[in-house]
Amino acid sequence: MSGHNKWSTIKRKKGAADAKRGKVFTRLGRDITIAAREGGGGNPDANPRLRLAIAKARASSMPKENIERAIARGTGQGEDAVQIEEITYEGYGPHGVAILIDALTDNKNRTISQVRATFTRANGSMASEGSVAWQFERKGYVELTAEGVDADELFLVAADAGADDVIPGEETITVYTARDTLAAVESALAEKGYNVTDSGFSWIAKNEVELEKDDALQVMGLLERLEELDDVQGVASNLNITEELAKAMETA
Repeated sequence: MSGHNKWSTIKRKKGAADAKRGKVFTRLGRDITIAAREGGGGNPDANPRLRLAIAKARASSMPKENIERAIARGTGQGEDAVQIEEITYEGYGPHGVAILIDALTDNKNRTISQVRATFTRANGSMASEGSVAWQFERKGYVELTAEGVDADELFLVAADAGADDVIPGEETITVYTARDTLAAVESALAEKGYNVTDSGFSWIAKNEVELEKDDALQVMGLLERLEELDDVQGVASNLNITEELAKAMETA
């Protein structure tokens, strides 16, 4: 699970460029729209996924009217409502690293064309459905600020709330959960005063692969370029991202 933990840290540190390009609000809006479609009439109290999506949007200072407009699109009330689909693409990067890409799109042909071209330019390739996904598990995650946190106490609180695992890091601690216990675990941690910085769902590799530094950085470059595509919401791989690699990528 360390790969997801390190990669999410890298994304946050390099995220300023995304904000300048205006991509953050677009991605957050799509996530809210998809979540609102799951029911609850646009009420986040009745829809845990929508509640998480709205919390992320607010944390990124997304304007209230943008959030409301995204909810309206999801519930079919928006004047500019479009059909947005969730799609997971599968592929292999350089050196055989397995990669999953979660996308939200209103044009599947555009999205798959962009994803395929990005793989091709990096000497990777897309794969057939199911040929990569079996190497991953879908997990909920809650990320916390590590400063001042007693790891033993956190582990007990997280376990009591139903968490599966706790992975410490230098700046961030990640708590992993089953998909259906994410909301409960996040609420329990917040109530205990932990500083929750992010939460959501991610693909976690069952087994990670290790590469030499230059080869690993080549793969991480592909992950970053996939993340930069407008329709892509998240990228996961089975690459073992060490502290050394994370620091090298942050300054790249």
